[in-house]
Amino acid sequence: MKRVFSLLEKTWLGAPIQFSWQKTSGNYLAVTGADHIVKIFDRHGQKRSEINLPGICVAMDWDKDGDILAVIAEKSSCIYLWDANTNKTSQLDNGMRDQMSFLLWSKVGSFLAVGTVKGNLLIYNRQTSRKIPVLGKHTKRITCGCWNAENLLALGGEDKMITVSNQEGDTIRQTQVRSEPSNMQFSLMKTDDRTSAAESMISVVLGKKALFLFNLNEPDNPVDLEFQQDFGNIVCYNWYGDGHIMIGFSRGHFVVISTHTGEIGQELFQAHNHKDNLTSIAVSQTLNKVATCGDNCIKIQDLVDLKDMYAILSLDEENKGLGTLSWTDDGQLLALSTQRGSLHVFLTKLPILGDACSTRIAYLTSLLEVTVANPVEGELPITVSVDVEPNFVAVGLYHLAVGMNNRAWFYVLGENAVKKLKDMEYLGTVASICLHSDYAAALSEGKVQLHLIESEILDAQEERETRLFPAVDDKCRILCHALTSDFLIYGTDVNDTTYEIPDFSPTIKSVLWENWSTDKGVFIAYDDDKVYTYVFHKDTIQGAKVILAGSTKVPFAHKPLLLYNGELTCQTQSGKVNSIYLSTHGFLNNLKDAGPNELRPMLAQTLMLKRFSDAWELCRILNDEAAWNELAQACLHHMEVEFAIRVYRRIGNVGMVMSLEQIKGIEDRNLLAGHLAMFTNDFNLAQDLYLASSCPVAALEMRRDLQHWDSALQLAKRLAPDQIPFISKEYAIQLEFAGDYVNALAHYEKGITGDNKEHDEACLAGVAQMSIRMGDIRRGVNQALKHPSRVLKRDCGAILENMKQFSEAAQLYEKGLYYDKAASVYIRSKNWAKVGDLLPHVSSPKIHLQYAKAKEADGRYKEAVVAYENAKQWQSVIRIYLDHLNNPEKAVNIVRETQSPDGAKMVARFFLQLGDYGSAIQFLVMSRCNNEAFTLAQQHNKMEIYADIIGSEDTTNEDYQSIALYFEGEKKYFQAGKFFLLCGQYSRALKHFLKCPSSEDNMAIEMAIETVGQAKDELLTNQLIDHLMGENDGVPKDAKYLFRLYMALKQYREAAQTAIIIAREEQSAGNYRNAHDVLFSMYAELKSQKIKIPSEMATNLMILHSYILVKIHVKNGDHMKGARMLIRVANNISKFPSHIVPILTSTVIECHRAGLKNSAFSFAAMLMRPEYRGKIDAKYKKKIEGMVRRPDTSEIEEATTPCPFCKFLLPECELLCPGCKNSIPYCIATGRHMLKDDWTVCPHCDFPALYSELKIMLNTESICPMCSERLNAAQLKKILDCTQYLRIEEEL
Repeated sequence: MKRVFSLLEKTWLGAPIQFSWQKTSGNYLAVTGADHIVKIFDRHGQKRSEINLPGICVAMDWDKDGDILAVIAEKSSCIYLWDANTNKTSQLDNGMRDQMSFLLWSKVGSFLAVGTVKGNLLIYNRQTSRKIPVLGKHTKRITCGCWNAENLLALGGEDKMITVSNQEGDTIRQTQVRSEPSNMQFSLMKTDDRTSAAESMISVVLGKKALFLFNLNEPDNPVDLEFQQDFGNIVCYNWYGDGHIMIGFSRGHFVVISTHTGEIGQELFQAHNHKDNLTSIAVSQTLNKVATCGDNCIKIQDLVDLKDMYAILSLDEENKGLGTLSWTDDGQLLALSTQRGSLHVFLTKLPILGDACSTRIAYLTSLLEVTVANPVEGELPITVSVDVEPNFVAVGLYHLAVGMNNRAWFYVLGENAVKKLKDMEYLGTVASICLHSDYAAALSEGKVQLHLIESEILDAQEERETRLFPAVDDKCRILCHALTSDFLIYGTDVNDTTYEIPDFSPTIKSVLWENWSTDKGVFIAYDDDKVYTYVFHKDTIQGAKVILAGSTKVPFAHKPLLLYNGELTCQTQSGKVNSIYLSTHGFLNNLKDAGPNELRPMLAQTLMLKRFSDAWELCRILNDEAAWNELAQACLHHMEVEFAIRVYRRIGNVGMVMSLEQIKGIEDRNLLAGHLAMFTNDFNLAQDLYLASSCPVAALEMRRDLQHWDSALQLAKRLAPDQIPFISKEYAIQLEFAGDYVNALAHYEKGITGDNKEHDEACLAGVAQMSIRMGDIRRGVNQALKHPSRVLKRDCGAILENMKQFSEAAQLYEKGLYYDKAASVYIRSKNWAKVGDLLPHVSSPKIHLQYAKAKEADGRYKEAVVAYENAKQWQSVIRIYLDHLNNPEKAVNIVRETQSPDGAKMVARFFLQLGDYGSAIQFLVMSRCNNEAFTLAQQHNKMEIYADIIGSEDTTNEDYQSIALYFEGEKKYFQAGKFFLLCGQYSRALKHFLKCPSSEDNMAIEMAIETVGQAKDELLTNQLIDHLMGENDGVPKDAKYLFRLYMALKQYREAAQTAIIIAREEQSAGNYRNAHDVLFSMYAELKSQKIKIPSEMATNLMILHSYILVKIHVKNGDHMKGARMLIRVANNISKFPSHIVPILTSTVIECHRAGLKNSAFSFAAMLMRPEYRGKIDAKYKKKIEGMVRRPDTSEIEEATTPCPFCKFLLPECELLCPGCKNSIPYCIATGRHMLKDDWTVCPHCDFPALYSELKIMLNTESICPMCSERLNAAQLKKILDCTQYLRIEEEL
């Protein structure tokens, strides 16, 4: 609250003053004091007039419209009347000699009541100037009174009488009271049902202590309310609300009571508002507030909740106490008189006037003060003092306009100061005015006057200066308007193109557009309670439309001025601005702490507002596929194709990205919208849009793709008649699937074109099927028979078969080459002759079986057995061969081929009858009747046969054990051991194998080794080793068995040592191939188990292999390679003790042949040693002696090749590299060391060979020289990267 002005006249000081606000408008305030003058001030404190009185003012009152102020004074019989419209005072003689004591205007009429000190009454009708004097109304001074809405006048006087009169002065009622009345008021009487009657209740204070309530309708039942003595005297009271009375007491209390029937006098509220005293109460029904004064302060409370203290105003300078309070009727101003003779006026409610241009706002901050601010740009507010209290305010980029009625004042808003520019009168009362940079536009009486704010040239043309809209010939009224830098925009009462605004409340007061450039389509509509956010979507697939985005609660008495990015700047009654944020823009807050439940509504907000960048950020935080899809759908709805592509690419929807990429360049808006509507599954809308586009056939294509054939047919009739047959066919297929065969047949017939063979065949096939389904079997069958399609014959046959039309069905099946189905149908119709004809073509065992059973029943066993064979019913085949055709050989063969258990049982039974127990046992085992076979074998001493059969079968351990125990009893140790081994009893098996006689010794030892290998039992292993070493019988067994034992136990290192020993023995005995094979097999086993090869084994294998290569090369005539290998063997001649001389002899001869004369001489000299000389073959002896006597030391130098490890050049037969000290792999074809760029391996043994050399060798040989497996040149593959083989060599 703000003090507007204070009045402190010297002539008033020292005595209380009277004042009265002009009724209705409150524009004038009449004040009088001890100076005998009534002074009239306007609402800004400026004195407008005064009335000089002959004495002190007794009373004054404004009429109901506030046009006339009536005043009476002491020492005068005249009534002074001041006219507010003319500012003139007139006098009215009361016509009575009495001194006047009371004056009051009627509430509803132009009646003025004047009372005198002697109790007389004058009623003056100002409208007719008629005066009605009523003498003796009271016997003493009339002190108080009131009018009601029916123009009844109640009066009270010092004679303690209350009278009620009509407007003619006739007394209607009167009543005596116990004390002198004062402060009389009329009010509505409230009944129990809370309905209002006429103003029939009179309330009056009696003796300043009690409140007397007198109901005109119940004069005999008055109510006299008394209050606590410590409250003091009743100072004043007011009626308000629903029959409530607020009473103020002199000691600071105020009380609210009810006047409802049944609760009259009941106290509703009590407060000690002022500590020492209370001097006045004023109620404003407009503001719904009450003001009390006392203790040098004013307290204002809300009538809805009296506990709520709205404001407190302190007046510390008023030390003599306060006087009376009074509001203007509109509640804007509150006046307070004081005991020392001053008057203060406060602004309690400011008219909410404001305007905005771009982000600049102007708003009323006081009755004569306007503030201009730019909250978005952060400019400092500018305060502008104006000359009048405005009815409207407008602001532009550089100007401010304020005005009232038909007049406006313009101000220039400079950087440093505000300058008044001009004032202007318009043709009528201005409803609203808009400013921009240069122009102003005022709306009055349905027309807009557009004019320059500042004239550039004094004598500018009238057309440039001002212009009136609409033109004279336009028969319309302008209802609203706006101004931009380039355009004047106005709306009229003639609707051309309009958009419906959904849920538009009838209480809406105005509309405000968003000023933030990104949200150009956003606007708000507001009433007293809420702001509704709307969005105008110009480009959607449904066309332009307005949607309601949400609503926001607005604080009381807030008027929106400016909307910028969701922030709503509002003007309040106190002359300030306040910002609130729209609930539809919650996503602008901090998103870091928001959870998914808060983020999802925010996403919906951004999509409604088309804030796709903000929506992207929300989706990124949510990281939810549903949210991304929602954003993508919104982009499609708003035809934001590029953004939709970006979203679909983000979520990996390749199909949508590709589809949108194909359509994004389409310029036809309807065509593009049609595609997007189709993507959002709104097919009807898509069709409408396609038909309105430049490519209407797209609607037909869409309906065809969707298989909406009915719609497609309708569209095809208009857009593409040539497509009707093809659509009819597709529609017929759908109708057939749905079971609507009648319409399907009709559409198949429509689909026949006559010039498209494939299509017509499909239609004719449909006609055939539908004809059959409709019962026209002859037509359908004939059509199907003529048709080239086998599938059609099958389908029609199936339909006929279901209809039990077997003859026609079988005919179609047979024509369609579906022999199985045809035969099946013939069987159902018992046409065996036809079945027999078709049987060679039938593959179904079921049909053959049915036919076989029929033939067997007829006794035609040969035909039956063939059919049973075709049906693969072997049991029946065997049965007929044994029982009817007497052909057991055939039955036995079938059992052996098919392994049929039931068949085997039948054959076994047959042989049992013949006494062939061996065969019977065999077939019993085959039929899995092992117990019967075992018993039969026992009875007829055929256990060996049973054992042989059972040993080759997958049989249970119990069966094996039974046989083992039988053989054990018969002392057949080998067979017993064999079956103990099969049933897993290794200890007993080994025991029996070791008991075997010497005739079975070799086989027994082999089986013992297998037993120990499976058992993996150390005790059994030791038993067998002892047996092999001769610990039991003193006869050591062959070392090969020990080798096999170690291999069976996977003890490869021990096996390797044994293998070396065996090989050495074989080598000593001259069995070099056997020694080679033993070492090779052991080498391969160790290599597969990734166990390091003993160097002795590798060396021995290499020397033995070199020896074997000699024969191959010499046979092929390659003496050089043979000589080189023989030199390697001769250098290790100690490993060949049985053939020293022959080997050395061969070496000398081959070296001589190869031209290695020096090497031949060296080895010839060795042969001349005494221990060898006598053993030389006679045919070579002289020649060798001649070599020694006449030595030739010439020698062909050995070629050098690079080491595959380090590329060091070394002789090609050297296997140890001097450079890197690595053992180099050797070629199994030549014995030379391997070369990196000429590498291959044997596909069987994986040993390396020189690719070129091995290919040459395989021209004459057909096996691998190392593993002896069959090999040809085509199987060889040259290895380009031999690194892995070199690494393996290093590891080994």
